[in-house]
Amino acid sequence: MSTVPLVRVENLTKYFPIKAGIFQRKVGDVKAVDGVSFDIWRGETLGMVGESGCGKTTVGRTILRIYYPTSGEIYFDGTPLSTVKNKPLRQMRRRMQMVFQDPYASLNPRLTAGEIVGEPLEIHALARGAEKWKRVAELFEMVGLSREFINRYPHEFSGGQRQRIGLARALALTPELIICDEPIAALDVSIQAQIVNLIEELQEELKLTYLFIAHDLSMVKHISDRVLVMYVGKVMELADRDELYESPLHPYTKALLSAVPIPDPEYEMHRKRIILSGDLPSPAQPPPGCRFHTRCPIAEQKCMLSEPPLREVQPGHLVACHFV
Repeated sequence: MSTVPLVRVENLTKYFPIKAGIFQRKVGDVKAVDGVSFDIWRGETLGMVGESGCGKTTVGRTILRIYYPTSGEIYFDGTPLSTVKNKPLRQMRRRMQMVFQDPYASLNPRLTAGEIVGEPLEIHALARGAEKWKRVAELFEMVGLSREFINRYPHEFSGGQRQRIGLARALALTPELIICDEPIAALDVSIQAQIVNLIEELQEELKLTYLFIAHDLSMVKHISDRVLVMYVGKVMELADRDELYESPLHPYTKALLSAVPIPDPEYEMHRKRIILSGDLPSPAQPPPGCRFHTRCPIAEQKCMLSEPPLREVQPGHLVACHFV
């Protein structure tokens, strides 16, 4: 394994301004991502989990520079992205792509499936004419679609087929990193496994690196090498997949994993479910100290006053909690 991670995120923050009044003056910030740090190693799948609104998608889009970070730094293969602009950024974007959550909204309904997949090749001047269509046909077969579908429009496909088109589009530029933003959330359960298996096969075949954002904890366990747990814009825990699922250390991670169903009726009968009280805090007004203290079953005065740093408590196992 390389000593330099493919992606290094250091103290990343992304705030969205809140504006009010006739003159749209800024009255506050939505702190979507607030001081997040982690690495993604070449060839691995880093799973990212957390409740809706915790900042997972914002992290993914900021890594790709769809959003510009408020502060912090993102390194791609050792290069700080804040220093890359215009043509060099355009060239670097070929190396990182995204598969979006909603296959119904992420495809242009006015273009055929072949035009959608071939568009990146034209934008980056990699192929035109017959050469482009040859590459499009190869990409269709790579994701398990027939070449006969090239001239069909998105509304003629099922949800799973649309997500395969989105995956083919992401692969068109032969990227090294693909950010999968809940790629199976909008699909039927029967189709989810097919898409995840395809994602794994493509990783092995093309030596891809993934940031896999998801809600489904059992699916994240299946596909990820390491798992990162987020809560209201902060990293709560980061560890190897097996270690995190077998011995979670943060109270929030324990609560999340207690909700994952296990196909063993006897074990399920005696397993204790951790029910969190209260609602998810607003990222516009996050609580002081530890973000999780308003719902934490073991919170004390210290948690309300000081924010716990993300520290390594075991080799490769990082936790942000005063009592671990």
